[in-house]
Amino acid sequence: MSVSFVVPTRDRPDELARTLAEIGRYSAGLLGTGRRAGGAEVIVIDNASEPAVETPTRLENGVRVELIRSEVNLGTAARNLGAQAAGNAWLVMLDDDSHPVASSRDGARVGDFVGALAEAPSDVSAVGGEIFLPSGQREAGGLPEVIVGCGAAVRRDAFLSVGGYDRAFDYYAEEYDLCAKLLARGDRVMHSRAIRFEHRKVSSGRDFGRILRRLVRNNGWVIERHAPDAARADELGAMLARYRAVGEKEGVREAFWAGLQELRLTSADQERRPLSTERWDRLTGAAAVRQRLLPALGARGEDRVRLVMRAKGAGVIERGLSRAGIEVRDDAQAAVVGRLSPGPVLDALSMDAGPSCESSSGPVFAVNVFEPAAPAARLAG
Repeated sequence: MSVSFVVPTRDRPDELARTLAEIGRYSAGLLGTGRRAGGAEVIVIDNASEPAVETPTRLENGVRVELIRSEVNLGTAARNLGAQAAGNAWLVMLDDDSHPVASSRDGARVGDFVGALAEAPSDVSAVGGEIFLPSGQREAGGLPEVIVGCGAAVRRDAFLSVGGYDRAFDYYAEEYDLCAKLLARGDRVMHSRAIRFEHRKVSSGRDFGRILRRLVRNNGWVIERHAPDAARADELGAMLARYRAVGEKEGVREAFWAGLQELRLTSADQERRPLSTERWDRLTGAAAVRQRLLPALGARGEDRVRLVMRAKGAGVIERGLSRAGIEVRDDAQAAVVGRLSPGPVLDALSMDAGPSCESSSGPVFAVNVFEPAAPAARLAG
């Protein structure tokens, strides 16, 4: 077994060179050798860079590099070209400013892509990794069954069978659309601490106003396409309220309204492919709340909690608590981490809880979805 790294890039040659150098330092045995395409490979897709990208044909560790040039900027959908050219069963998705990391933890080897992916259950078509920023914090984004595109592995056959990434998204929320299509196929998405990445997250090319416009439009598309009929209006309302507040807080309210206008103009063009309620709950994280958080609270007899560190997913968590008859009160002793993005959940636990999930003021619970579970999350995950 081997893996194919897929790396789209545009106008960031220094970052790409660093990413290739980091892969080149990797032990080839952790990436696989053998049967197809000569073992592990890196496929770089040049998204119409000026000047055109240049790459070596082989890295320091012998891993082959293939360069594909696109004369137009395909955004995230450039990964589709890499998937089509790949010769291995697993695609490891990177950005040009992210790279895999190998290390040891508790006697286990972290970053062994061959070992980790060979052990993935047959119904798992995508595996999100543990993604660190230079600050030491983990990457925000993703959900219990939604990967973060700069550090994840996807089965090539599953990726191609659902059409890969939709070019219309450009960037942002495209992983939600992809994972919805994988869930509709009957597959699962998981997160594993056995594969690790660093995302350097350089600032060039990042305009927050443009990002917010895309987040509003693209998240709206995901809802229009995949939300069950009974949930669509409420999901749209909650999403718009959240990003309107973000626009106000960050001083880019015009970007919110521009994104909303784009959404209104394009909503009718989105093909309805609604998920079942069960699969939609998995996509949004509501299923993980029921399966991982509520039993932990019930086992401790907690009937009131305070929500701390609210962020993405807080509304889903609150609804799950309410339906289970658990009251959210600021004066409660037990705390629930109010977020569903896998990386920030681990950060929150490490900041607020020790190995037994007890803070100075009481027990802390969270929806940890990483496998193997972090020691600090044993109560809830």
